[in-house]
Amino acid sequence: MAPTVPLAVLALVALVAPGLGMAPGCDYPAHRWCSSPDIAVACQVESRCPSLLRPTAAPVELSLYYESLCPACREFLVLKLFPTWLLLPAEMLNITLVPYGNAQERNVSGKLDFQCQHGPEECLGNMMEACLMHEAQNFSTYFPIIFCLESGSSVTKNLEACLQIYAPELDSGRIAACVQGDTGVALMHHNAQLTEALDPPHQFVPWITVNGKHTDELQAQAEASLLGLVCQLYQGEKPEACGGSKAPKIPSGCRR
Repeated sequence: MAPTVPLAVLALVALVAPGLGMAPGCDYPAHRWCSSPDIAVACQVESRCPSLLRPTAAPVELSLYYESLCPACREFLVLKLFPTWLLLPAEMLNITLVPYGNAQERNVSGKLDFQCQHGPEECLGNMMEACLMHEAQNFSTYFPIIFCLESGSSVTKNLEACLQIYAPELDSGRIAACVQGDTGVALMHHNAQLTEALDPPHQFVPWITVNGKHTDELQAQAEASLLGLVCQLYQGEKPEACGGSKAPKIPSGCRR
């Protein structure tokens, strides 16, 4: 990387030797060389202009469709997704979590009811995490709590402890009210709609979409090396974490 040269030095060079080091297309005085990316490029001094903002690339969009008690879902979230999120800059990866998975939604006497693959406790876990996301709003607030729940001994019984560790400012009573009330049902209905709208339809969980797409290849790459996949797809400047990664193999998914 070229050393940073102060503008004052560049200006002095221009005054003493007007033609020295200037690109043929640079018709700007030295004090303007770093005033915009276009001028810096024209004058071939981009590497000497640290004040210029680098172009921002679009983040990689990753959506995880999962269920709270599925072993493969928990392992992917805990061993792959959370560590990758920690390693990468916030602007590089945008994650959407959809806790629902292989659940079934039914209308019973005018009220929505949900049946989950791993029983009522999984439905409770799905709704707790959906309500947590709804109450916290900020991804960087609720994702560590979900990581804590999914990596612990009980997804449904450790909320208070996880909140105390990661977000003591959150009111567990509001989350409980959401779970027990109409808001939780509405959130699960929304997650059911998102899951049922998948194209192609999901066959198992964890089901991963990357930039809005799901293919067998993307799923396999995400499970084998999520960090490597995100680094490969990101079009901006790569951070040091993209130097390479290997991770343990996760178990087969929870099929319908």
